[in-house]
Amino acid sequence: MFDLDQVRRGVAIGFAAIAFVAAAPPEAGLQNARVVQRSSGGDLVTARKIAAALLARTLPAQLMRVRCERAAGHVDCGLIVSGTKFHRALDLASWNAEIATLIAGAYATVPELDELDCWATVPLDAGKGAVVSGDFARPTSATVFSITVPRAGRTGVARRLAAGQGIFWDPAFRAALSKGTNG
Repeated sequence: MFDLDQVRRGVAIGFAAIAFVAAAPPEAGLQNARVVQRSSGGDLVTARKIAAALLARTLPAQLMRVRCERAAGHVDCGLIVSGTKFHRALDLASWNAEIATLIAGAYATVPELDELDCWATVPLDAGKGAVVSGDFARPTSATVFSITVPRAGRTGVARRLAAGQGIFWDPAFRAALSKGTNG
């Protein structure tokens, strides 16, 4: 037979679980999934911490990957941003502001970072039937923007971006941003 106390406890646990799930924001589970999917590297804890902080808001340019590595106490991380399909139109100034915000957010989240690389990629059409892995692989993406920021230089990122100092730009990508683009 049924033990009435066990049934009551089961019902109470069920209602508590429902209340817990209902109290969580609806996108909390999706947000966690995005964080996990977009984090990689040998230091997943750091990558997920940074990804969670940066993906907490809607970004004009998509943050595709946060990769962190730790070796002998040295922590390096990379942010890969999509150079296509922006969530809103971006021009050069708003792109630079977004990159500076991402870098500042990563350093604010994990101040012990030694170096942060941020780059943007765009897909390439390798062609139908092209080999995309192995010795004869054709590239499937191209880097169109890149900046490396050591911890000592984290406060001067906006100035570096505005001056174009130590930054790799693909000329066509920069020209498109100069005019304003949705990616």
